[in-house]
Order: sequence, then structure tokens, then C-alpha cells
Amino acid sequence: MGARGDGSTIDSPAVNRAIEAAAAAGGGTIYFPAGVYACYSIRLKSGVGLYLDQGAVLLAASTPLEGSSTGYDGAEPQDPAIEPHQDYGHNHWRNSLIWGDNVHDVSIAGPGLIWGKGLSRGHAEDKDLPATTAPGVGNKAIALKNSRNIELRNFSILQGGWFGILATGVDNLTIDDLKIDTNRDGMDIDCCRNVRIANCTVNSPFDDGICPKSSYALGFARATENVTISNCMVTGGYVVGSVLDGSWKLLPEEQRARGTGRIKCGTESNGGFLNIAISNCVFDRCRGFCLETVDGAHCEDISFVGVTMRNIVNAPFFLRLGSRMRGPQGAAIGTLKRVLISNVTCSHASQLPSILSGIPGHPIEDLKIGDVYLQQVGGGDAAMAALDPPEKENAYPEPVMFGDLPATGFFVRHVKNLEMGNVEIAVEKPDMRPAFAMTDVDGADLFRVRTPRPSAAPVFSLRQVQNFRVFGCQFIPDRKLSNAAREIF
Repeated sequence: MGARGDGSTIDSPAVNRAIEAAAAAGGGTIYFPAGVYACYSIRLKSGVGLYLDQGAVLLAASTPLEGSSTGYDGAEPQDPAIEPHQDYGHNHWRNSLIWGDNVHDVSIAGPGLIWGKGLSRGHAEDKDLPATTAPGVGNKAIALKNSRNIELRNFSILQGGWFGILATGVDNLTIDDLKIDTNRDGMDIDCCRNVRIANCTVNSPFDDGICPKSSYALGFARATENVTISNCMVTGGYVVGSVLDGSWKLLPEEQRARGTGRIKCGTESNGGFLNIAISNCVFDRCRGFCLETVDGAHCEDISFVGVTMRNIVNAPFFLRLGSRMRGPQGAAIGTLKRVLISNVTCSHASQLPSILSGIPGHPIEDLKIGDVYLQQVGGGDAAMAALDPPEKENAYPEPVMFGDLPATGFFVRHVKNLEMGNVEIAVEKPDMRPAFAMTDVDGADLFRVRTPRPSAAPVFSLRQVQNFRVFGCQFIPDRKLSNAAREIF
């Protein structure tokens, strides 16, 4: 294909010529033998795959000097009807190392490496990097839009920029056996359907690891649906690059509390999350699982099963139905319902409890949580137990949004039809907060629950709770309340 692979020659013109020739011939695979291929934007075509062999490095070249005629492809023109409804990076694809728009039957595979060394992270505080909107700047390793039948397999991504992978409006997408060790989001799956993510390791200390979204980036609301995420590890606890080189160096102490690295559905949530199954995954040194609809999306039929979590830096579970409504005017507040969480173990989580929080008049509905063990660090005092956190209905959703919370295990507010069974809350240090704090809950059924023992703290704090029952617990008496305006026991 004429590429030199010497690490200094810009090889993207040769790569793009080879892709165009293969597409004109009806399809084919562009083969990268061992070498370092410094490139600007590589433009994918239908029917063409890239194969990175062992020792092949696809290197994002440094952004050229201002005024240069080279560099990454320019971002799409800004659209005032779309731009205000999500961050800049979510609705621009061409300013990437590898991009495809309206392509089909495309693959990127092989044991090689994509190194986004020259990509911007899109952070305003990155003073040593050019602005992500400047001409010639790239900010994503791989970006795909309005495409179908896409396979990404076996390769690694180091320092992927703002997004290691951004897929928007992509149907029939397979992501398998990737290792992503990156400085912002690992992969964002936005407005996509029929997606399989499996066997991936993602280290992303400074942003999310695997992040389904449903933004307004396409100019209309489109759900992300029929998605499975299985057999993956996500973490935010290690120095970028150390997971790929096998040294697994812990972040400096002052950065560990921020380590993001999680699986999150949201924050952008215009179109919805439907039929999402997350299973057999590992969370390590990162934030917990997040499920958010704050921009009008319907978030329904979600399962989170068979997961282990360790050293979680904030709430193990954060389920939020809010009314930020970042989107076109006139949209209705969304829904969050039919969620199953089971067979989960979590150790050494932060002082924040798990959070299940709707807003007044818009409850989260139909939750089942079973066979769950949550170990928190504990240490909450009586003043924390008395807190009445603000609603913050239209705030950016994040577990820390309410500040300290008056529960050790679960803070539950504006929820309808909640069932918990075989749930244990444990603490490393004594905690004066109740294990469960519930406000405006209709229909809470708890069976075989265990809470910290011995403890001077109550088990339940109930405010405006209807149709409450706890039964079958070894150390908690059976109790049934049809209407509890204020009960602590």
C-alpha cells in the first residue's frame, strides 16, 4: 500500500489510497505488518477491513503546527439545532484517527495497537494541547456514525483521546477482546442497536469505561437498545499505559478517589435505553454502576447480573430519574422501570450508599434487587443520619450530587414497587446511619435482609412510605406498614 511504517513518515495518504482501491474492487482487508504507522485521519469504506498484525502500531501523529495544510480531517460543521444538546465531542466524528460515516461490513482486527498519542482529550484544562475545535486537531481514536455490520476485535487502544471508540447510530456492532488503556472514555455506544460487547478490559481513570448513551447527536432521539455487555473488566485505578504493559501501577493516592472507569448508561439520555443486559463483569478501583435518564429517555428492561465490585470509590449502584432535559424543548420527563440487579458482591465501597432516586411525581418503578452483598467503609455519624438531602431535580446526575446521605446501604427516594431479597449490608467501621433510608416509596417488599451487627443504628428510616413489608429476616422482626409518615426502627 506504500506505507513505510517507520514511525515518522505520515502514512495515512497511502493507507487511504489502499482503502479506496479495495472498496473499488468490491472489498478486502488492508494488512499492517509489524511497524509504526504514523497517521492522520483514516477514512473507512464499506466492505473493507483493517488488520493490525503483532507488532503493528497505528500511531496518531502529533497535531501539525498552526497554518499547516496537514492534520486530521475537520469536524463536521456545527449545527445550532443539535450542538447545544450534548458536548462537542459527541456530535463530531471526522476529526478522528479512524472514522466512518454511513459504512457497512467493516472490521478492525488483529493483535496490534492503536496509539492515540497525538489526540486531544477535549479538556479545557489541557493547556499543553491545542483546542479540540482547532483545525487539524483529532480527538478520537475510532468514530463511527450511521453504520451497520461493524466488528472491532482483538486489538488494543492506548491513550484514545476524548473517546477510544465513539459509535453513534451503529447497528449490528460487535466489540470483542479489546484492551483499552486510555485517558478519557473507553467506549461510548450512542443511539446504537444490536450491540455485543464482550471480553474487554478497560482502564479509564479520568472518565467512563463502557458507556451506553442515547444523545441527540443525530438530530433526533434514538434509543440504544438490545445491548449485551459481558465478561468485561472496567477500572479507573491504574496509571494509563500500565495495564497494557502488564505492570498495573496504581494511580497516585491523590487521584484514586476520582478514578472513574465504570459502566454507565447515560448521562446523555434523549432516546432511551431498552433491553440492556450486563453480566459477568468486574469493577475494580472505580465508580459503581450507573443507570441514568435525565433528558426524557425511557430506560426500561435492564439487567445487571453476576458482577463483582471491589474498591468502589462512590455509590455501588446509582439509579437516577431526573429532569435535566438537555434537549429540544417540549420533551416529557422519561421513565426508569423494570430493572433487575442480582448476584452482585461489592467490597470496600465508599461511605456513599447505593442510590435509587427519582423525582417528585416521577418515581423509579419495578426494581428487583436480590442476592447482593455490599460492604461499605462505614463511619457515618448521627448528624449524617439526620440529613434531608436536596432534590436537585435538574442537576447533572452523579452519585455525589446530594452530598452526604442518611443511609449506610440504600438511599431510596421516589420509588414505586421495590423488591429486595437476600441482601446484606456490611460495614468496616461502625456507622450511625440506618441501613435503609426511604422517602416517598410505594410498595417496598424486603425478605431475608441482613444489616450490620452489632449496631446502635436503626435498620430503617421511613418517610411517606406506603405498603412496606419486611419479613423472614434472622435479626429483624417481621413488620408490615400500610402508611408510614415517619417511622424509625
